[in-house]
Amino acid sequence: MTFEDIPTVPRSEELIDKAFSRAARAGRAKSGIEAQQSMLVTASNIVSDNLQNVTTSWPDFDAVDPFYYELADALVDGGVDSLKQQLSTVMWTGRKAADIRSEYQSRLRGDPDTARKIRKQAFARLADLTNNVEDELLALGDAREQLKELPDIRPDQPTIVIAGYPNVGKSTFVNHVTNANNEIASYPFTTTQIHVGHIERNHITYQLIDTPGLLDRPADERNDIESQAVSALSHCADCILVFVDGSETCGYQRDVQLALRDEIADRFSGVPVLTVASKADLDGAIDAPLRCSATENEGVTELLDAAIDATDYEIELPYETNA
Repeated sequence: MTFEDIPTVPRSEELIDKAFSRAARAGRAKSGIEAQQSMLVTASNIVSDNLQNVTTSWPDFDAVDPFYYELADALVDGGVDSLKQQLSTVMWTGRKAADIRSEYQSRLRGDPDTARKIRKQAFARLADLTNNVEDELLALGDAREQLKELPDIRPDQPTIVIAGYPNVGKSTFVNHVTNANNEIASYPFTTTQIHVGHIERNHITYQLIDTPGLLDRPADERNDIESQAVSALSHCADCILVFVDGSETCGYQRDVQLALRDEIADRFSGVPVLTVASKADLDGAIDAPLRCSATENEGVTELLDAAIDATDYEIELPYETNA
């Protein structure tokens, strides 16, 4: 996953304490001017390396898949542009710490007392420099905590998105067809959960995504962040199944369910949107070519076949065979 391996971001106070405590140990191992030089190099290296590692551990947002780019842009305060600016500031600060090391190393000459005073000046500048990026480090730490919880959705896999009002049978279907492979991941935009399951056909893994809280109500009932998350889904959806419970035991009238279906088809233009008559074993089911009752195992195979055909996915071969 794109963000799950980002390491913990240190606070400025923690980084200063780490740098100076290790510098003190390094200084005790030597004496005179050499002790001051060792302390300077140790402290500045720790500050410089840690700050630069903070930035290099993040993915390059210019190369991130559009799906995850839009999710990050929706979730993080200020969006991706703010994140990039924070990372740039921290990187610059790390390089500046290395410059301080180079500047003061050449000045650590003469008697040990003078060298100690000069080294303390360098430490003061390193502390000020690190404290100046406290806000950026806190912001990056918060962003990291949010982004690492994003669901493991892989845009490179053929993806079938399941939509429809609550209680129309979406999760039952996903759980039924994916069996033990089903995963439930917390989605940090709201209390929403994304259900991700996988099936395999002809050595191809298809990803099934149930989207409670996102595609289970009209657009005017979604907040801005949820709307942007829906936009992100457009980058990975190869087919959308809209479940409609004609029996209305879900608590929603057929007309409003079909209106949501029409809105989804509008929003995801260019993506095949298939209407599924769910709970087909109950009275009142709508008339639709695709009928399914996962609880009764009716129409499940036919529905999967239709969804897989609609994705129109073909494995890209590394070379073309000669006819």
